[in-house]
Amino acid sequence: MKRRFVLAALPALLFTLTAAGKPRKPAPRPAPPPAPLGDVVRIEIVTELGTITADLFHKQAPITVRNVVRYIDSRRYDGTTFYRAMKLDWGEQPNGLIQMGIRDAAKLFPPIAHEPTSQTGIKHKAGTLSLARNAPGTGRADFSILMSDLESYDADPASDNPELRAGYAAFGQVVSGMDVARRIFEAPRSATEGLGLMKGQMLGPPIKVLRIRRLPAQPLPPVG
Repeated sequence: MKRRFVLAALPALLFTLTAAGKPRKPAPRPAPPPAPLGDVVRIEIVTELGTITADLFHKQAPITVRNVVRYIDSRRYDGTTFYRAMKLDWGEQPNGLIQMGIRDAAKLFPPIAHEPTSQTGIKHKAGTLSLARNAPGTGRADFSILMSDLESYDADPASDNPELRAGYAAFGQVVSGMDVARRIFEAPRSATEGLGLMKGQMLGPPIKVLRIRRLPAQPLPPVG
């Protein structure tokens, strides 16, 4: 009988009474702080065509990775799209990239400082994640996944051309799901959408990104 009384009484302790005598739920607990970032951050990009898993190289590209993780942790990538497939008709195929990002300016954080490959050491190889930008220092949320090696995206400090000297900011690498990236790359494109060089590169319809999440840190391989 005592046990039954205690169990029945516990729910009553979950409420406090207002002055009017009505029950009031306790204030919700604050959300736990995000997990700290290690040298490598593994993420999962879940699209309507499948899942892509990638490692973000926080140690080499801290500014870019912290920026991307900020969008991930705030769920701002959820419901966005892969909207572009740039196909290059030269070299070994598939050659080019796919690009995703946030098209709603109200969801964007301020632009970040540019981290060139000459500084990070991360090269633009097949499967590389690279931050999209206009001029250097304008990158925000959009990023590309390379389908092939694109050395021209690496910084060239010896170039007289400011664009070539800066290159793009590579910050991660696909570890599984390049078959999904290939399906996005081969999705139908619109013949009319897009401005300038992007005309004919826009996917129609775009491929939905259901969510992007951080995954638990991976255990270190055994020594010896």
